[in-house]
Amino acid sequence: MKVLVTGATGFIGGNLARELWRRGDDVQALVRPGSNRLTIQDTGITPVEGDILDRQSIDRAMQGCEAVYHVAAVYTFWSKNPAGVSQANVQGTKNVLEAARQAGVSRTVYTSTVGTIGIPQTGLGDEDTPLDPKSLHGHYKNSKHLAEQQALAFAAGGMPVVVVNPTLPVGPWDVKPTPTGKIVLDFLRCKIPAYLKTGMNIVDVADVVAGHILALEKGRPGERYILGNQNVSLKQIFDMLSQLTGLPAPRIRAPYWLVVGVGYVDHFIEGILLRREPVVPVEGVLASKHPASVTCDKAIIQLGLPQSSVTDALKQSVDWFVEHGYVGGKNLERLRSDAA
Repeated sequence: MKVLVTGATGFIGGNLARELWRRGDDVQALVRPGSNRLTIQDTGITPVEGDILDRQSIDRAMQGCEAVYHVAAVYTFWSKNPAGVSQANVQGTKNVLEAARQAGVSRTVYTSTVGTIGIPQTGLGDEDTPLDPKSLHGHYKNSKHLAEQQALAFAAGGMPVVVVNPTLPVGPWDVKPTPTGKIVLDFLRCKIPAYLKTGMNIVDVADVVAGHILALEKGRPGERYILGNQNVSLKQIFDMLSQLTGLPAPRIRAPYWLVVGVGYVDHFIEGILLRREPVVPVEGVLASKHPASVTCDKAIIQLGLPQSSVTDALKQSVDWFVEHGYVGGKNLERLRSDAA
């Protein structure tokens, strides 16, 4: 099958494009000029230069495609151009979906985020949990919520669009890295002095990829499917990483109010004055106030979403960062010495 993947130079999109190509699909990848193409190097994936904000380039990339996976998004909790985050995530999604509808593509999967899933005061969030607008901190979450609403509106209008909501994937090919991958990388670089009391759902990126493919094959248009696995605390993640690497996990729990305060100071100095990415992103801290614990039963039952070991996924993430030179100096020596 000939398919188009947007965001193939990113984490989820790169893993998805590679898996589709391995399965024998004819994969087109919409890539921006000058972008890092490591995720699709040494494959038979066909790069088509363009941008999700350039409708003509989307049309070119989509020619002859039977299916579209719209994965591309600006995933960041800070940007020099906040308006650009919304433009890419909202207008870019509209452009891709309109092009797919005009081209008569038989199936489209839109990649949303667990951040658009409502989290109840007690229990687990699911696809039907009402979303509290107050939980949409910052440009990223707001833009993804608006983009998801567009995708659902296209589906309500008769277009075969399925929405998937990945939780926090970990694994190889996190080139940028994503905010989730940065947690792993900062741990490997021994840059995490304390932890915050919060929780999240993590999942092997390979399972997220499988969930996308299953959503295309079995998903119901207009439905959302949470692609996740295990609900864990941030401290549990650090403990797992410590067991895998031999590096010490942070023992000090930082109070929420202190981290928020540091985040705002860091945002002012680094983000506003120096125009570079803050070490402590305010949007990420605010979003972590309440644990984002969810259930993935719908995707497991209706799609057959696999549930691979998240410990193995963390190990793959660690190995990939080390093998690709993201960890150096004394930290790399320490990792090698602990492995020995």
